[in-house]
Amino acid sequence: MTVRLASAVRDISNRRPTVAVIGDYLLDGWWSGHTQRIAREAPAPVVDVDTRTHTPGGAANTALNLASLGAKVLAVGLVGDDDAGSLLRERLAEAGVDVSRLRPVDAARTTTKVRVSVDDQLLVRLDDGQIDAWPQRELDALLDEALDATALADAQLFCDYGSAIFTTGTLEQLARHPRPTLRVVDAHDPTRWRALTPDIVTPNAAEAAAVVDATFGDGEARVAQVLANATTLFQRTGASGIIVTLDRSGTLLLRQGTEPHRTHAHPVSEKQASGAGDVFVAAVTIASAAGLPLEIAAELGQQAADIAVRKSGTCVCTLDELHSSVNEASDATTALDDLATLLEGHRAAGERIVFTNGCFDVLHRGHTTHLRQARRLGDVLVVAVNSDDSVRRLKGADRPINSAADRATLLAELSCVDYVLVFDDDTADTLITRLRPDVYVKGGDYTPEMLTETAAITAVGGEIEILDYIETHSTTQLFGRIRASEQHPSPTKGRTA
Repeated sequence: MTVRLASAVRDISNRRPTVAVIGDYLLDGWWSGHTQRIAREAPAPVVDVDTRTHTPGGAANTALNLASLGAKVLAVGLVGDDDAGSLLRERLAEAGVDVSRLRPVDAARTTTKVRVSVDDQLLVRLDDGQIDAWPQRELDALLDEALDATALADAQLFCDYGSAIFTTGTLEQLARHPRPTLRVVDAHDPTRWRALTPDIVTPNAAEAAAVVDATFGDGEARVAQVLANATTLFQRTGASGIIVTLDRSGTLLLRQGTEPHRTHAHPVSEKQASGAGDVFVAAVTIASAAGLPLEIAAELGQQAADIAVRKSGTCVCTLDELHSSVNEASDATTALDDLATLLEGHRAAGERIVFTNGCFDVLHRGHTTHLRQARRLGDVLVVAVNSDDSVRRLKGADRPINSAADRATLLAELSCVDYVLVFDDDTADTLITRLRPDVYVKGGDYTPEMLTETAAITAVGGEIEILDYIETHSTTQLFGRIRASEQHPSPTKGRTA
């Protein structure tokens, strides 16, 4: 998994998709201080405020995270023509978000949520915002801005937290227009968006339970409840992909016709953090807009949320932080069961899966040349590495030179490799049967008649590709030259200049 996520982050960085974020833009306030006395007027603590910070919240936080992850972001929404609205637009513009369609409205109030804490303990939250309905002319202009931004974007993301900008009429108008390449909805009530047939909806467990008029309980028990109600969730949301976020339990991805996919959170001690869901949907959206399978997008979303909740304040994850996180994992390999599930997602996305295997004992230019050629034969490259015991059986007692963990880690660093796994069999028959690749690739020192795997790849409907033989680059020849140099050292060995 690690290698595929690292490759996915590179794909995002290279692609830099454009996302139109349409929704409820608000400003978060984080005030902190200390208290040593109780007010005379009432039994309430008096807080002496030490620091005040303001950050984009709601749809604005989602837009900020998309920009932090490398997307080009077009912000579409309504804010008040007030100090809060000006500050919000300024903070987004500083982050590189296009705010030309985030329109200030006269006599309106920008929604603010100010959290007051004492000694890292949240004491109270003060919410303020637009109470009256937005003028119809402003809603009409918002619709025009949304359609204009969508025409320029790779993806359309709606952030609907229950405000009045997404009226029934606005949703009906949106449904009449051609849908974008990717439509993502993050809404408290995703059933309102059914007519727009979203590609992805991201309800939390409570919101998903409300969709099906049920109670899901707590913790891991919610997973079984989501699965039991999957058909109804699809019917009532109109979505083709549903990711239910389960806070400290991770997420559950549902797609019609494929196996469910779990991601697992890495909980940390509670901090004063808000907006992990915004981080998650931002990462899922940018990954999907970059053409990555939804399973990979969900895994990246989980990674990004895990990073963000380790900070205080409104959650933000940057592309550099995500890149560092996926490269810090110690295990570069993917377990066979997990890989089989992931490849189902690639197949569902219409991607062509290429598979090769070998010892890769001393990685050299012949290997990397073949791996690059193999990757060009499809969309996903899986490399199976013989275990140490398997190499000894195939090559002799003096091999391998490098351990399976080292060999897998080196392969994982290659940009052309998407997944690496280690296997203990002498042939790849079992792996081919389980993973069902479209193409099986071997080097030019083989022919199809020589391969024991020919029957297995034929049985799963795949094809065999034999690459050109690179005569001067083989591990056996390299190993032989090393041995020869040890037996016949250079006459100058050991001399110093």
